[in-house]
Amino acid sequence: MADGTMTATFLAVIGGASLLAVTARRLRPSGRLPSLEGWALADRSLGPVWTWFLLGGTIFTAYTFTAVPGLAYGNGAAAFFAVPYTVIVSPLAFVLLSRLWTVARAHGYITVADFVRGRYGSPPLALVVALTGILATMPYLALQLLGIRAVLTAGGVYPRGAAGDLVMVALFAGLAVATYRHGLRAPTVISALKAVAVFVSLTAVTWLVLERLGGPGAVFDGAARRLGGDALALTPAQQPAYATLALGSALALMMYPHVLTAGFAADGPRTLRKVSVALPAWTGLLALFGVLGFAALAAGVRAPKGGAEAAVPMLVDRLMPGPLAGLVFGAITVGALVPAAVMSIAAATSFVRNVYVEYVHPTATPKRQVRIAKAVSLIAKAGAVTFVFGLRDQDAINLQLLGGVWILQIFPAVAVGLFTGRLHPRALLAGWGVGMAAGTYLVVREGFSSIVGFGSGPLEIYAGLAALLLNLIVAVAGTAVLERLGVPRGADLTDLPSRLTVRRRPETGANQQ
Repeated sequence: MADGTMTATFLAVIGGASLLAVTARRLRPSGRLPSLEGWALADRSLGPVWTWFLLGGTIFTAYTFTAVPGLAYGNGAAAFFAVPYTVIVSPLAFVLLSRLWTVARAHGYITVADFVRGRYGSPPLALVVALTGILATMPYLALQLLGIRAVLTAGGVYPRGAAGDLVMVALFAGLAVATYRHGLRAPTVISALKAVAVFVSLTAVTWLVLERLGGPGAVFDGAARRLGGDALALTPAQQPAYATLALGSALALMMYPHVLTAGFAADGPRTLRKVSVALPAWTGLLALFGVLGFAALAAGVRAPKGGAEAAVPMLVDRLMPGPLAGLVFGAITVGALVPAAVMSIAAATSFVRNVYVEYVHPTATPKRQVRIAKAVSLIAKAGAVTFVFGLRDQDAINLQLLGGVWILQIFPAVAVGLFTGRLHPRALLAGWGVGMAAGTYLVVREGFSSIVGFGSGPLEIYAGLAALLLNLIVAVAGTAVLERLGVPRGADLTDLPSRLTVRRRPETGANQQ
């Protein structure tokens, strides 16, 4: 069971997050009439500091902070693919987010599917982009709950049975109310507390753990004894899987609706470029979490079978004083609330803009759109809670692995579409279908492993990247065939160049390109 000081510190952090959420309405109030842009994007008003808090807090989720050290605890060096993966995200964000923001601001786009609709003049293509984003986001949202539960259970803060479930419901109920009332402003202000709490607590924990275990050398030696010496370095056979998983995961991350929503909330492309340069600070944090996975091995922590993500919380509970342990558990819990809120907002906004308005109620007023989005965001959170309580943890993990493969299949329509409009929307639809089917088949065939083998040799690569390659081949070949047949395409409303060129952009989104 948790001691009193740890519980008190944990509750203080959660209480601080709740108080911040109440003040969210004060964050850059606009005084405008209710609109989806105001609720879902904070009126595109966030400066560099707030955007760094929000984007970093959204990308680096609580589950990431437990899964990476858990993977290091169970598999060794392979877990550190997350470090180059998140490093690759920075230049991608520098290029893609700033360019997308400019187009979105100029044309009033709120979701990435809005951009696809305007770029290709194809409602069906925009619909599959929106639905793919929603489908991939829901298991990711459920994983935030799993991260909270793993941390609190390891720390003895999560009661057994129905009482523990009520704790989870209470945490998400407070988040749901804040998000319902203030939209993206709520997770934005909470993200500041997340950053401070996680950076401070992890720095202190890492220093104390290394001191108590005898320094970095002792930690790595102890981990090597538990895992076997070869596990702390990649073998040549592992390197293709490591590299393709890092690259594919980075490309996929940039397509998730919650990441794009956080980016669209910035006040300009210059802000996004500044934030992209500063994002690796979060990567350093993630690397320290990975090292704590090795420290758990060296300390002799025995994580439950199938629950390696609990290794670091168990290490913290064993070695740290109560107040510091409570700060760590509170920081990770708050770390789940930020991305969970943004995910629910992004899913709700995609549904309203690209399903409800497009196909159900085209004349819906801005006020009604906000009302529907608020309701859908509540449903998304309730669905995630029900999913976690009703299914095995592994089911959510399996679906999230598939989600990463699925979301990567919209990359041609979105990222490639930013630089060239030559691909035909029908060919992109066909490529998306082939990529979705191939990616799903490969992952399921391997027993829900995202790493798949090819040929008779030891070559193993990321399934999502293999599916994306098929997707692109079909899209390019299909475009050539459709152009030869003279099949017309929809009108491009984005004012972007039709060929692969890059032009200088104004620093504000006031002017169209």
